[in-house]
Amino acid sequence: MSESPLRLAVIVGSVRDGRFGPTAATWFADEAARRDDLEVDLIDLADVPIGGAAPSMSPPQGVLTALSDLTPRLEAADAFVVVTPEYNHSYPASLKNAIDWHNAQFHAKPVAFVSYGGLSGGLRAVEHLRAVFAELHAVTTRDTVSFHGAWDCFGPDGRPKDPHGPATAAKTLLDQLTWWARVLRDAKVTTPYNA
Repeated sequence: MSESPLRLAVIVGSVRDGRFGPTAATWFADEAARRDDLEVDLIDLADVPIGGAAPSMSPPQGVLTALSDLTPRLEAADAFVVVTPEYNHSYPASLKNAIDWHNAQFHAKPVAFVSYGGLSGGLRAVEHLRAVFAELHAVTTRDTVSFHGAWDCFGPDGRPKDPHGPATAAKTLLDQLTWWARVLRDAKVTTPYNA
């Protein structure tokens, strides 16, 4: 049983101009980095220029270069937190495209969600993502962190105006995520996962 820190990839799912994702993701990554049992890798999909190139197509060189950086980072992760907005009752196309370029990188690994939006707090996007990750043989955690009316929840310093509630939700999420990540990482040592 390994006691080494778990590698957590925090993925910023939106690439739109003026997006809120980096604010929520940076806050969450900072919360996770306070833990001794985690090493955090913040992945911003805006820095991964794969555009709309579909995985079934012969990718252009720029996409291959972007994937040569992204894919090993996903492969190295023991767990994921996806930071997603809700666009039209679902998640961004950029996030789906990045997920679709990968498969085995998510096998038998846990995924948790930080969502944001208006009244729904992005939770409808999370429900859609759960089905996608189930298809990739990933395990999703029950608890999430969600920001309803997200732009009003954070101050100009990029921190929640009321830090107690979000910090408590983040701890609950991370406790669940690390439990699954450690159990699955240890299990794969003795019994390889075959998808």
